[in-house]
Amino acid sequence: MFSRSRRKHESSLTASSGPTFLASRLTGGSSQTFSASKPSSVNTFSSANTSSSANTGCEIVQSAKVKAFSYNALRFATRNFSPDSMLGEGGFGSVYKGWFDERTLSACQPGTGIPVAVKKLNPKGFQGHGEWLAEINYLGRLCHPNLLKLIGYCIDDEYRVLVFEWMPRGSLDNHLFRRGFEPLSWNIRMKVALGAAKGLAYLHNAEVNVICRDFKPSHILLDTDYTAKLSDFGLAKDGPVGEDSHVTTRVMGTYGYAAPEYVSTGHLTAKCDVYGFGVVLLEMMCGRRALDANRPQAERSLVEWARPYLTSKRKIFRVVDIKLGGQYPLNGARKIGNLAVACLHVERNMRPTMDYVVSVLEGVQDSSDPGKKPAAEKHQEPKSAGRMTPPSVNTS
Repeated sequence: MFSRSRRKHESSLTASSGPTFLASRLTGGSSQTFSASKPSSVNTFSSANTSSSANTGCEIVQSAKVKAFSYNALRFATRNFSPDSMLGEGGFGSVYKGWFDERTLSACQPGTGIPVAVKKLNPKGFQGHGEWLAEINYLGRLCHPNLLKLIGYCIDDEYRVLVFEWMPRGSLDNHLFRRGFEPLSWNIRMKVALGAAKGLAYLHNAEVNVICRDFKPSHILLDTDYTAKLSDFGLAKDGPVGEDSHVTTRVMGTYGYAAPEYVSTGHLTAKCDVYGFGVVLLEMMCGRRALDANRPQAERSLVEWARPYLTSKRKIFRVVDIKLGGQYPLNGARKIGNLAVACLHVERNMRPTMDYVVSVLEGVQDSSDPGKKPAAEKHQEPKSAGRMTPPSVNTS
């Protein structure tokens, strides 16, 4: 599920800090996670069907599809959390490969049964119990083909562990930016983008009403056939309800992907996820990180560098990933460029809904498949998208 590489150490950002502060904190050509403060409380859901942990006072929403494991069972499944079983480390802690019996979901000898990803919280790490609990309570009740499946969890004394389905191709971040990975073709990139967009659209629908808040390539995991699944819901939040236009919260997320209005005000809406999607879409198109301090000053911010080229018929090729070797449809690249510009609009109300993003990506995918006819009607903006109008393409 994760690569065997250490992620950059996370740093903090106060809610009053602005974009200039973000740019000054770039290190090593990769993005960093920020938060206004370490969470002091846990996320819980209003539900009669909850259980409390005597030693933490937390509440875990009960779900028939999520199993509670003992710590000893997970030790057995991962060979006592052996370094040889470790897949990677992050702010949460370490991720290990484990093995379960497919029918009973009981731990079994390594190499038998089905593989799973076992995510163990580091008690002294940057992320804490609140994020661990949020992952259980969100993924324990949500179900969608483009969301990572939570199999179970363990809470035993100071131990906090999550068990997820195995994603054999790892993260999108690895395929885009890590050495040793074969470059993804244009069609596969569009398939991944569409799958991720469908996952966000599901989260944003009125019945679910969840804001991801930390959408980025390392949180998009790929199955054998490159089906994209969203993961890491530790920072997810319930969206606004009733007449509320936004949720006011601590500023938390990752440098380069957070919407500017959220960084400056702490006002969180689904359109913050749309902005983050626009950044990731641009990364997939260009093969560059959102923020990269190793590039020349004018190219360190991918959004600012690419924006002038994205709506130009004659210049769009300048930002398309050279690793594609020119093997991409020019019209498709133009449509993706226009969509990215729309998602990255500085005014949140002018950004499209994720339902609209899905419709555009479906049209791009259909036009890239010679066996399908382009579905032009899918490019019409749904009424729920408000004032958003796709940008026009110029010929400069």
